Amino acid sequence: MRLLLAFFIALLPITAIAAEPLQPKAPKLVKSRAAPIRHITPGIEVLLSDRLESFKGKRVALLTNQTGVDRKGVRNVDLLRAHPAINLVALFSPEHGVRGAAQAGEKVASDIDSKSGLPVHSLYGETKMPTAKMMYGIDIVLVDLQDVGTRFYTYSSTLLHMLRAAETSGAEVIVLDRPNPIGGVMIEGPVLEPAFASFVGSFAMPVRHGMTFGELAQMFVGEDKLRTRLRVIPMRGWHRNLAPYFGWDLPWVPPSPNMRSPQTAAVYPGTALFEGTNISEGRGTEKPFEYIGAPFIDGTVLAERLNAMGLPGVEFKPVSFTPNFSKYAGQQCHGIWVIPTNKTTFQPFRTGIALVKAVHELYPDMFEFSAGAPHFFDQLAGTDNVRKGILDGKSVSDIESQWQYGLDAFRPVRAQYLIYP
Repeated sequence: MRLLLAFFIALLPITAIAAEPLQPKAPKLVKSRAAPIRHITPGIEVLLSDRLESFKGKRVALLTNQTGVDRKGVRNVDLLRAHPAINLVALFSPEHGVRGAAQAGEKVASDIDSKSGLPVHSLYGETKMPTAKMMYGIDIVLVDLQDVGTRFYTYSSTLLHMLRAAETSGAEVIVLDRPNPIGGVMIEGPVLEPAFASFVGSFAMPVRHGMTFGELAQMFVGEDKLRTRLRVIPMRGWHRNLAPYFGWDLPWVPPSPNMRSPQTAAVYPGTALFEGTNISEGRGTEKPFEYIGAPFIDGTVLAERLNAMGLPGVEFKPVSFTPNFSKYAGQQCHGIWVIPTNKTTFQPFRTGIALVKAVHELYPDMFEFSAGAPHFFDQLAGTDNVRKGILDGKSVSDIESQWQYGLDAFRPVRAQYLIYP
């Protein structure tokens, strides 16, 4: 009897495991070797370690959101308010609001910060450009935002608008620099063409620019010939070829509700192209931008097709998911999980083009680019050459070759404004 009981007990874990739906497991990220924790001091900490005599008697505003924290996770608003030399009088917030809770494209009203009592001027509500009323009486604007290194992530447009507003108001802009989470070496994708400029692309740079916020600010002022007084407070400990966010001592605070992790940021420059199509980019799931799919896709077939292409530094696994909002909310979708395996060789934008092209070729009667004039897909890409190339059946390499001239012309421009070795 004891032997029989033991036999059934032994079976229980197996039965429980078998009852759970099987989910694909991500392959291990390729690492060259074990490395010690990298200490990176963000610009906010570097600023506060200074003597700050230049702030005395000045009215200071802060453009920020929930990502503005030090290495211990303390909010920059609290750090600045506690400093005797700084008179913080107002906050500005980008898309998603000062707390980062609003979904993509959701307008955010100006408000009062509940903890500090400071007014919050939303730059993603009635206006995206700081008004003269918002800037009135402000001597210094501190900018402390975590960007994700992608042109169509709107924080860079907000930065550019602030620099232009400060030129008019006379305020000094000080950017407290933070790392580019997808690295500072590789650049990818078309340089924005003027016909496709919008808030998801407001400056002539490629999709993946490989620059920090401070470097972008210097480029915006230099290339736009702005008279804005700009100062960048560089971080310490970061360099261009540092592996993205692995082994750093900076906390990852999601810059927006669907930018859940550094892994999300890694794939975002390519998979966000699906925002301009009728395919789900994984919003409303546990892995936005990592999951791509639709009810009519066969995930196994799509994964096999993509893996056979031998795209560098990435694998694709079939997956099923049901978004709880956004496209196909409440409907089961099938597709692929995009899994970077080597952050050094992975090319997210090239991968994104291959993905869109594969879905279009497998499901030509069901796949659609979103309507518009211009198409939103073209605004994301910064050109209509990518969409037209996919429709014309061009290879990924042929599509990619169309933007190489612009990319080569951008390199020396970019080089003038780099801060970090």
